[in-house]
Amino acid sequence: MAVLMKILQVILALSILILLHELGHYTFAKIFRIRVEKFFLFFDIGKSFIFSTKRSRWFTKLFPKALDWETEYGIGVLPLGGYCKIAGMIDESMDTEQMKQAPKSWEFRTRNPWQRLLVMLGGVLYNFIFAILVFIAIAAIWGQSYISNSGSKIYPNELAQEMGFEVGDEILAFDDYEPQNFGMLQADLVRRKVHTAKVLRGSDTLTLYIDQAMMSRVIESPLMFDIAIPFVIDSVAAGSPNTELKRGDRIISFDGQEVQYLQDSREVLASLAGREIAAGVVRDTDTLSVPLQVDSVGRIGVYMRTPSIINESYDNLGEAIVAGIKLTGETINGYLQDLRLLATPSTGAYKSVGSFIAIGQVFPDAWDWYRFMYILALLSIMLGVMNLLPIPGLDGGHILFTVYEIISGRKPSDKFMIAAQWIGMILLLALMLLAFGNDIGRLIK
Repeated sequence: MAVLMKILQVILALSILILLHELGHYTFAKIFRIRVEKFFLFFDIGKSFIFSTKRSRWFTKLFPKALDWETEYGIGVLPLGGYCKIAGMIDESMDTEQMKQAPKSWEFRTRNPWQRLLVMLGGVLYNFIFAILVFIAIAAIWGQSYISNSGSKIYPNELAQEMGFEVGDEILAFDDYEPQNFGMLQADLVRRKVHTAKVLRGSDTLTLYIDQAMMSRVIESPLMFDIAIPFVIDSVAAGSPNTELKRGDRIISFDGQEVQYLQDSREVLASLAGREIAAGVVRDTDTLSVPLQVDSVGRIGVYMRTPSIINESYDNLGEAIVAGIKLTGETINGYLQDLRLLATPSTGAYKSVGSFIAIGQVFPDAWDWYRFMYILALLSIMLGVMNLLPIPGLDGGHILFTVYEIISGRKPSDKFMIAAQWIGMILLLALMLLAFGNDIGRLIK
């Protein structure tokens, strides 16, 4: 059931974003009176499609006037995107026969370069506007929450320890940057190409030197910096036999085995499952020995105190709008930094490229409006930024050639555009194969 829920969320999210992106192209084409021949979610292959306003017989019988519509709307069979076929434009449909004919007044190629540029920018523009609106809605409804880095200690994994970090360190700065969001520490380390980390260890402030050669391993390493949670009791669960524990108690040992943080306790408690033990407990200024019962799966039936969470709420729509725009800008900037890493083979970032499988793993097992909307905004930004890349076959390629035309006054030939389109499609196919290969490799591992 969880897998089905993830699949449904992926299909819904990508369908919304694809339709939105293509609607951007469609809108500007209509503004400039350019004919749009097809508007499809997913790709139709020859005569194969799921639905068409001109070719689905049941639909044309119900709505015979659809045959006279200028645009054919439909759903294709190949779920690898969507397209808006604009008359007189060299695109993924590779309709070279149309380009051999004399230009028509309603075609894309007869419009001035500024109009063509806006048509090509329409999809990306809609993606960014949509992300802003979603982030504004999130800010207005839920606000923003994150774990503050200030005062938070790390529980590093093996790689982080190899780099010199220790359990209980507090990260003060990466080079000259002072991180605010604990959950972004690993991303900050990579994106900023950090050379030094200043940490507070006990009462000493130390400087760690970061080996740049390890960055490829950092990208692949899951959860380098977990938050070190002291074993401090918030409350005792209903039905728990361990009622002698009180709010604020800090457990420092189980059956004589020292426990400094919650993470330390898991293996210890698992080894003591089903037993009655003595726990070392610090209560106020006293250290006590408290008898506890460990259940059959290694739990003692308590709730822990949560980390320091910053909750930012917005009292009016104006504040939410500012927060939404700011968050969109920060997300775009972060994704651009990720693409820069991707373009640097030595970082190994290309190994993290994922397909629909990776996207599906991001979605929760059960429906959650907050997480769905947040992921939707992130994917909208990713789609927008990706389409701005100056690769033939993507909007960015068309934009690049149009800007060249505006600056030079010379329009690239149709033969050049067709060749560039083929090259772009081959590059995109290679990227797609890389993404699927990475996902399959991760599943096998």
